[in-house]
Amino acid sequence: MSAEARMLRRASRADLAGLPADVAPSLLGAELRTIVGGSEVRVRITEVEAYHGHGTGEVADPGSHARMGRTARNATMWGEPGHLYVYLSHGIHSCVNVVCGREGEAGGILLRAGEIISGVETAATRRGATAPLRATALRDLARGPGRFGQAVGLRHPIHDGIDAITGIAQAGASAELWLGAREADVASGPRVGVAGLAGTAAFPWRYWIAGDPTVSPFRWGRGAAEAARVASLTGDVSGAQHPSLSSTDTPGF
Repeated sequence: MSAEARMLRRASRADLAGLPADVAPSLLGAELRTIVGGSEVRVRITEVEAYHGHGTGEVADPGSHARMGRTARNATMWGEPGHLYVYLSHGIHSCVNVVCGREGEAGGILLRAGEIISGVETAATRRGATAPLRATALRDLARGPGRFGQAVGLRHPIHDGIDAITGIAQAGASAELWLGAREADVASGPRVGVAGLAGTAAFPWRYWIAGDPTVSPFRWGRGAAEAARVASLTGDVSGAQHPSLSSTDTPGF
Protein backbone atom coordinates (compact mmCIF):
# COMPACT_ATOMS: atom_id res chain seq x y z
CA MET A 1 0.00 0.00 0.00
CA SER A 2 1.38 3.43 -0.94
CA ALA A 3 2.16 6.16 1.57
CA GLU A 4 -0.62 8.24 0.04
CA ALA A 5 -3.14 5.42 0.52
CA ARG A 6 -2.06 5.11 4.14
CA MET A 7 -2.29 8.91 4.55
CA LEU A 8 1.14 9.44 6.05
CA ARG A 9 2.34 12.85 7.16
CA ARG A 10 5.68 14.28 8.24
CA ALA A 11 6.30 13.80 11.95
CA SER A 12 6.69 16.85 14.16
CA ARG A 13 8.62 17.32 17.37
CA ALA A 14 5.31 17.60 19.20
CA ASP A 15 4.42 14.07 18.05
CA LEU A 16 7.49 12.79 19.90
CA ALA A 17 7.34 14.96 23.02
CA GLY A 18 5.89 12.31 25.35
CA LEU A 19 7.59 9.53 27.28
CA PRO A 20 9.14 6.91 24.98
CA ALA A 21 6.97 4.11 26.40
CA ASP A 22 3.89 6.16 25.49
CA VAL A 23 5.07 7.33 22.07
CA ALA A 24 6.55 4.00 20.89
CA PRO A 25 3.29 2.34 19.68
CA SER A 26 2.57 5.35 17.45
CA LEU A 27 5.68 4.58 15.40
CA LEU A 28 4.30 1.21 14.31
CA GLY A 29 3.20 1.48 10.69
CA ALA A 30 5.16 4.72 10.30
CA GLU A 31 7.90 5.09 7.70
CA LEU A 32 11.55 5.96 8.06
CA ARG A 33 12.80 7.33 4.75
CA THR A 34 16.53 7.75 4.21
CA ILE A 35 18.65 8.96 1.33
CA VAL A 36 22.27 7.89 1.62
CA GLY A 37 24.74 8.34 -1.22
CA GLY A 38 21.86 9.38 -3.49
CA SER A 39 19.85 6.18 -2.94
CA GLU A 40 16.51 6.21 -1.13
CA VAL A 41 15.13 3.45 1.09
CA ARG A 42 11.73 3.55 2.78
CA VAL A 43 10.95 1.22 5.66
CA ARG A 44 7.56 0.59 7.24
CA ILE A 45 8.27 0.19 10.96
CA THR A 46 6.85 -3.01 12.47
CA GLU A 47 8.67 -3.39 15.81
CA VAL A 48 10.07 -0.93 18.34
CA GLU A 49 11.39 -0.78 21.92
CA ALA A 50 11.22 2.14 24.35
CA TYR A 51 14.07 3.20 26.66
CA HIS A 52 14.02 5.88 29.38
CA GLY A 53 17.10 7.70 30.60
CA HIS A 54 18.12 8.69 34.11
CA GLY A 55 15.33 10.75 35.69
CA THR A 56 12.90 10.17 32.81
CA GLY A 57 9.47 8.96 33.89
CA GLU A 58 8.46 7.48 37.24
CA VAL A 59 10.30 4.16 36.87
CA ALA A 60 14.08 3.92 36.54
CA ASP A 61 15.05 1.93 33.43
CA PRO A 62 18.12 -0.25 34.11
CA GLY A 63 18.22 -1.32 30.45
CA SER A 64 18.85 2.14 29.01
CA HIS A 65 22.17 3.48 27.72
CA ALA A 66 21.29 6.68 29.61
CA ARG A 67 20.46 5.01 32.93
CA MET A 68 23.50 6.56 34.66
CA GLY A 69 23.19 10.01 33.11
CA ARG A 70 24.62 11.87 30.16
CA THR A 71 27.79 10.60 28.47
CA ALA A 72 29.54 11.25 25.17
CA ARG A 73 27.98 8.07 23.79
CA ASN A 74 24.35 8.82 24.68
CA ALA A 75 24.39 12.63 24.32
CA THR A 76 21.92 12.56 21.41
CA MET A 77 19.31 10.95 23.65
CA TRP A 78 19.25 14.14 25.76
CA GLY A 79 18.58 16.44 22.82
CA GLU A 80 15.38 17.61 21.17
CA PRO A 81 12.93 14.95 19.97
CA GLY A 82 13.06 13.79 16.37
CA HIS A 83 16.79 13.38 16.05
CA LEU A 84 18.11 9.85 15.56
CA TYR A 85 20.41 8.28 18.11
CA VAL A 86 22.63 5.95 16.09
CA TYR A 87 24.84 3.76 18.26
CA LEU A 88 27.15 0.83 17.70
CA SER A 89 26.09 -2.57 19.06
CA HIS A 90 28.60 -5.38 19.65
CA GLY A 91 31.17 -3.25 17.83
CA ILE A 92 29.53 -4.09 14.50
CA HIS A 93 25.88 -3.07 14.11
CA SER A 94 24.69 0.52 13.74
CA CYS A 95 21.28 0.67 15.44
CA VAL A 96 18.77 3.48 14.94
CA ASN A 97 16.64 5.11 17.67
CA VAL A 98 14.15 7.97 17.50
CA VAL A 99 14.78 10.46 20.32
CA CYS A 100 11.62 11.22 22.32
CA GLY A 101 10.60 13.34 25.29
CA ARG A 102 11.50 16.84 26.36
CA GLU A 103 14.92 18.22 25.54
CA GLY A 104 17.18 17.64 28.52
CA GLU A 105 15.43 14.36 29.47
CA ALA A 106 16.88 11.27 27.83
CA GLY A 107 14.63 8.91 25.91
CA GLY A 108 14.75 6.83 22.78
CA ILE A 109 12.77 4.34 20.75
CA LEU A 110 14.82 1.60 19.10
CA LEU A 111 13.64 0.73 15.59
CA ARG A 112 13.89 -3.05 15.84
CA ALA A 113 12.36 -4.21 12.56
CA GLY A 114 10.53 -3.15 9.45
CA GLU A 115 9.37 -3.94 5.92
CA ILE A 116 11.28 -2.42 3.02
CA ILE A 117 8.63 -0.84 0.83
CA SER A 118 10.88 1.15 -1.50
CA GLY A 119 14.55 0.80 -2.40
CA VAL A 120 14.64 -2.99 -2.05
CA GLU A 121 17.64 -3.34 -4.38
CA THR A 122 19.63 -0.74 -2.44
CA ALA A 123 18.77 -2.34 0.90
CA ALA A 124 19.66 -5.78 -0.46
CA THR A 125 23.03 -4.55 -1.70
CA ARG A 126 23.81 -3.05 1.69
CA ARG A 127 22.79 -6.29 3.36
CA GLY A 128 24.84 -8.40 0.95
CA ALA A 129 21.73 -10.25 -0.24
CA THR A 130 21.86 -11.80 -3.70
CA ALA A 131 19.16 -11.31 -6.34
CA PRO A 132 16.66 -12.65 -7.06
CA LEU A 133 15.43 -12.38 -3.49
CA ARG A 134 13.21 -15.14 -2.17
CA ALA A 135 10.37 -14.39 0.25
CA THR A 136 12.48 -15.15 3.32
CA ALA A 137 15.32 -12.87 2.18
CA LEU A 138 12.84 -10.05 1.53
CA ARG A 139 11.32 -10.55 4.98
CA ASP A 140 14.71 -10.45 6.66
CA LEU A 141 16.17 -7.31 5.02
CA ALA A 142 15.32 -5.13 8.03
CA ARG A 143 14.32 -7.80 10.55
CA GLY A 144 16.29 -6.93 13.68
CA PRO A 145 17.94 -3.64 14.68
CA GLY A 146 21.33 -4.38 13.12
CA ARG A 147 19.78 -5.33 9.81
CA PHE A 148 17.47 -2.33 10.00
CA GLY A 149 20.38 0.08 10.42
CA GLN A 150 22.31 -1.56 7.63
CA ALA A 151 19.34 -1.51 5.24
CA VAL A 152 18.60 2.19 5.73
CA GLY A 153 22.29 3.06 5.42
CA LEU A 154 22.74 5.07 8.62
CA ARG A 155 26.10 4.60 10.33
CA HIS A 156 27.63 5.29 13.71
CA PRO A 157 29.18 7.73 14.44
CA ILE A 158 28.76 9.94 11.35
CA HIS A 159 24.96 9.87 11.29
CA ASP A 160 24.34 9.99 15.03
CA GLY A 161 22.10 12.98 15.72
CA ILE A 162 20.68 13.30 12.20
CA ASP A 163 17.39 15.20 12.24
CA ALA A 164 14.40 13.16 11.00
CA ILE A 165 12.00 16.10 11.42
CA THR A 166 13.67 18.71 9.19
CA GLY A 167 15.37 16.18 6.92
CA ILE A 168 18.53 18.31 6.90
CA ALA A 169 21.43 16.37 5.41
CA GLN A 170 24.28 15.11 7.58
CA ALA A 171 27.41 13.33 6.36
CA GLY A 172 25.90 12.59 2.95
CA ALA A 173 22.58 11.31 4.32
CA SER A 174 19.11 12.58 5.13
CA ALA A 175 16.30 10.99 7.11
CA GLU A 176 12.59 11.70 7.46
CA LEU A 177 10.00 10.15 9.77
CA TRP A 178 6.44 9.90 8.44
CA LEU A 179 3.51 8.97 10.68
CA GLY A 180 0.07 7.56 9.97
CA ALA A 181 -2.97 6.36 11.88
CA ARG A 182 -2.24 4.13 14.89
CA GLU A 183 -2.11 0.42 14.17
CA ALA A 184 -5.11 -1.43 15.55
CA ASP A 185 -3.42 -4.75 16.35
CA VAL A 186 -0.44 -3.96 18.57
CA ALA A 187 1.24 -6.49 20.87
CA SER A 188 3.66 -5.73 23.69
CA GLY A 189 6.07 -7.64 25.90
CA PRO A 190 9.61 -7.78 27.29
CA ARG A 191 12.43 -6.20 25.33
CA VAL A 192 14.75 -8.47 23.35
CA GLY A 193 18.18 -9.45 24.64
CA VAL A 194 18.13 -6.99 27.57
CA ALA A 195 19.86 -8.26 30.71
CA GLY A 196 18.26 -8.87 34.10
CA LEU A 197 14.95 -7.43 35.26
CA ALA A 198 15.06 -4.82 32.47
CA GLY A 199 14.53 -7.66 29.99
CA THR A 200 11.39 -9.05 31.67
CA ALA A 201 7.72 -8.11 31.70
CA ALA A 202 8.50 -5.61 34.44
CA PHE A 203 9.36 -3.49 31.40
CA PRO A 204 6.88 -4.52 28.66
CA TRP A 205 8.23 -1.78 26.42
CA ARG A 206 8.65 -3.77 23.22
CA TYR A 207 5.79 -3.15 20.79
CA TRP A 208 5.11 -4.84 17.47
CA ILE A 209 2.43 -5.26 14.84
CA ALA A 210 0.86 -8.59 15.76
CA GLY A 211 1.31 -11.24 13.09
CA ASP A 212 3.65 -9.22 10.89
CA PRO A 213 6.32 -11.55 9.44
CA THR A 214 9.10 -8.97 9.64
CA VAL A 215 8.97 -8.78 13.45
CA SER A 216 12.20 -10.15 14.90
CA PRO A 217 12.29 -13.27 17.11
CA PHE A 218 12.45 -12.94 20.89
CA ARG A 219 15.43 -14.01 22.98
CA TRP A 220 16.16 -13.55 26.66
CA GLY A 221 19.00 -11.28 27.69
CA ARG A 222 21.65 -12.40 30.17
CA GLY A 223 19.94 -13.26 33.45
CA ALA A 224 16.51 -12.08 32.28
CA ALA A 225 14.83 -15.49 32.22
CA GLU A 226 16.07 -16.16 35.77
CA ALA A 227 14.88 -12.73 36.91
CA ALA A 228 11.43 -13.47 35.49
CA ARG A 229 11.38 -16.87 37.20
CA VAL A 230 12.33 -15.37 40.56
CA ALA A 231 9.68 -12.68 40.16
CA SER A 232 7.03 -15.33 39.51
CA LEU A 233 8.10 -17.31 42.60
CA THR A 234 8.05 -14.26 44.84
CA GLY A 235 4.66 -13.17 43.58
CA ASP A 236 5.90 -10.03 41.87
CA VAL A 237 3.28 -10.00 39.12
CA SER A 238 4.91 -7.14 37.23
CA GLY A 239 7.98 -9.27 36.62
CA ALA A 240 6.21 -12.58 36.18
CA GLN A 241 3.80 -11.94 33.34
CA HIS A 242 5.92 -12.82 30.35
CA PRO A 243 5.20 -14.80 27.19
CA SER A 244 6.22 -18.45 26.85
CA LEU A 245 9.39 -17.85 24.85
CA SER A 246 12.43 -20.01 24.38
CA SER A 247 15.90 -18.86 25.42
CA THR A 248 17.19 -20.61 22.28
CA ASP A 249 15.46 -18.16 19.92
CA THR A 250 18.03 -16.48 17.70
CA PRO A 251 18.74 -12.74 17.95
CA GLY A 252 17.36 -10.34 15.38
CA PHE A 253 20.76 -9.28 14.05
